[in-house]
Amino acid sequence: MAESSYRPQASLVDLLDRVLDRGLIINADIIISLAGVPLIGINLRAALAGMETMVHYGIMKEGDASSRAQARPPASQATVAESQAAIVET
Repeated sequence: MAESSYRPQASLVDLLDRVLDRGLIINADIIISLAGVPLIGINLRAALAGMETMVHYGIMKEGDASSRAQARPPASQATVAESQAAIVET
């Protein structure tokens, strides 16, 4: 009896959607040595995920809060704009 070799194909979009939804973490320790003497050590930790996923797991809470604060106009600018609009109406 022949076994079925059917495997569903996932497109790049499906893969990217899954990575951004669930996240991907890479940990790597790299040591470069010459003649048995370690010269350079690299410790790499990278996280790839959507902002919602990162905030949910607590990875980017500070970064998310600061980027949202920068996107909002400061209160003083909003007050100046409102006062200029009031002057124009008068």
